Amino acid sequence: MNLLSRGLITLIAILHIYIAWFEIFAWTEVGPDVFSTFDPDLFPETVDLAANQGVYNLFLAAGLIWSLVISDPEWRFRVAVCFLGFVAIAGFAAAVTVDVGTGLPQLVPSVLALAVTVIARRSEVDAPAT
Repeated sequence: MNLLSRGLITLIAILHIYIAWFEIFAWTEVGPDVFSTFDPDLFPETVDLAANQGVYNLFLAAGLIWSLVISDPEWRFRVAVCFLGFVAIAGFAAAVTVDVGTGLPQLVPSVLALAVTVIARRSEVDAPAT
């Protein structure tokens, strides 16, 4: 994978670490600002649900980070595509079920990173052997 692909994957992993932190540790403090259309009384009642969701975001970040350290190019590509796909699905689901503005920060970068990663892999495979 090329530098742009790795950079996008890194940024998306960092985003999901932030989301996990927010959902696990700062739900009642930051949540009402992020989800301003929700009733503020909802946040203390849903702190356990948000923390559980935060763990899933940590899994996404872990998978993306894992894809960056795999030495085999084929498996590095496969794991990256798998976890970027998971992020894209999560972003799409959030856009449909919660709010478009909630899902787009996950959906758009992950689809962009998927495209860049696939293009980078194709150029690696199609490159003449030296």
